[in-house]
Amino acid sequence: MSDLEPIALSALSQFAYCPRRCALIHIESIWEDNEFTAKGTRSHERADEATTDLLEGVRVERALPLFSDALELTGRADIVEFLADGTPFPVEYKSGKRKRSPDPQTALLEKLCDDVQLCAQGLCLEEMFNARVPKGAIFHIASKRRRDVEFTPSLRERTLEVIQAVRQQLETGVTPAPVNDARCTHCSLNSACMPSVRALEVSDPFRLEGTL
Repeated sequence: MSDLEPIALSALSQFAYCPRRCALIHIESIWEDNEFTAKGTRSHERADEATTDLLEGVRVERALPLFSDALELTGRADIVEFLADGTPFPVEYKSGKRKRSPDPQTALLEKLCDDVQLCAQGLCLEEMFNARVPKGAIFHIASKRRRDVEFTPSLRERTLEVIQAVRQQLETGVTPAPVNDARCTHCSLNSACMPSVRALEVSDPFRLEGTL
């Protein structure tokens, strides 16, 4: 166990998408909303209300607190469905459409970061309820589509790698350099990150001086 606070589950998704974004939020405490994050906040309003429902024999817990002492994680699940045999099934709400990015590589990265966050929720639930959690789902609100995600050995391994990488980032307190690629287009932290300007500074520190 480290002396740091437990890692927020949301930090895993941020890091898997962009390590610099994760550092700006969780090390430098920088946050800015844009239309996409604002939509996400509004779409989570119902899921953020802690309630218990019984729907067709399935117990549905909303805003369920999650933790893992072993992995030093903390957070909250949008929804956890408890199936007839008691198996937890986490469901993460996302405001956008499935494969909403026009850039194929960015779309795959968005899918990966969503899956990592969901798998981490599954790992927490396994520890909390001492039960195997084989899969969960991502619900894309804009397209009203639900995508099942199997927690395969490779996804579990990737999730553990991201957890370790985030822990190392928080312990060192180092913010990575900007990348300035397709991920930056709709990022709410674009103005704070200034990827195009700072990418020039990293690649050619004298270029800006010469243009003043």
